[in-house]
Amino acid sequence: MIRHLAMCATALIDPTVKIVFLLRFLCFVAVVYLALHKIVARLSPKPGSKLLWFFSIVTAPLTRPIRNWLLPGASEDRIVSAALIFYSLLWLFFVLVARVWGSELV
Repeated sequence: MIRHLAMCATALIDPTVKIVFLLRFLCFVAVVYLALHKIVARLSPKPGSKLLWFFSIVTAPLTRPIRNWLLPGASEDRIVSAALIFYSLLWLFFVLVARVWGSELV
């Protein structure tokens, strides 16, 4: 019992656990913003709406690396979709890493 508590306390202090948690959270936020961008792009009646502009600005740092991987003539919808898939898979990876790390403490 005491050993288990010591391992849990060590996990709370360990910076690697904190970094994995932070990266997991950032990927989750990226997935949410990219999903909202896709929803707004589909439901927006006019292409120049301020809400679509807001999500384009917010998700620009997330789509920039994906834009470099895709062909030069890729549409914005395809770029956002690819970024959404990439960050979703990255988020799932960090969730699995956290679960595997958590199972070592049990």
